[in-house]
Amino acid sequence: MSKFSIAYWTSTGVFSAMIALDGIGGITHQQAGIEALQHLGYPEYLMSITGIAKLLAVIALLQTKYPIIKEWAFAGLAFNFIGASMSHYYIHDDIVKTIFPLVFLAIMYIPYFLWKRKQILAIQYDLPSISQ
Repeated sequence: MSKFSIAYWTSTGVFSAMIALDGIGGITHQQAGIEALQHLGYPEYLMSITGIAKLLAVIALLQTKYPIIKEWAFAGLAFNFIGASMSHYYIHDDIVKTIFPLVFLAIMYIPYFLWKRKQILAIQYDLPSISQ
């Protein structure tokens, strides 16, 4: 396995683990999540919806057969992080709480960039087996 593949799978694995833990926390309605949603003015049942969506996104990120589904998972997570940041902004939370979701967005960019680079390399070298 090349250094590039190791970097891609390591970053994807770490990011996916972070999202999976957050999704599990949502599904199990952890107290910190309940308090955060109440603070933002959202209903508690939103935790179940986003928790399931995050676990589905993890599956999409780790699979290699359907690139469109992976792209949609990245997009959905980006919307989630941007929406979280804007929610904190609109209720006038401090800058740390407002920027924190954007840090996760920046972290997500690493596996996304590496995945896109992997696709480009596959096209350049006519290697369809690694284009996913």
